[in-house]
Amino acid sequence: MRIGELADRAGVSTRALRYYEEQSLLDPRRTSGGQRRYPEAAVDRVKLIQELYAAGLGSRLIAALLPAIDAHSVGPELLDRLIHERDRIEARTAELQAAGRRLDVLIGLATHPHPDTASCPTSLDPDLDPDLAPDPSGARHSGRKKNLPSV
Repeated sequence: MRIGELADRAGVSTRALRYYEEQSLLDPRRTSGGQRRYPEAAVDRVKLIQELYAAGLGSRLIAALLPAIDAHSVGPELLDRLIHERDRIEARTAELQAAGRRLDVLIGLATHPHPDTASCPTSLDPDLDPDLAPDPSGARHSGRKKNLPSV
């Protein structure tokens, strides 16, 4: 199939397919006129590449991983790289969750001001400033101030 058909069927742009080729993630045949031709299996390969990118993996790791996936065998070095990537993603997830908690505090301050409005909190971390403890109901604030008309 031609590049446009593959792009349509896999749900990606032709530019993405060319990038995958540059990164050695796809290897299309070329016609005598230089046009790319992809086998039917390329649709699933592109979808897998998309999932690997969505999992936070980079092109180099994906290029190393694809042959191992095809062989149904991931060696110890590649396994170590995958574990390292998972640990990196988990650490980043924890950072993002902490940022979300700080935003919750800001939203709470904006929607439910403290009686002592003369002072600024020393931290947005509820663990460091007990006055900033989250809503006991566990509800997340919408960010809309009370008593304001809806737009």
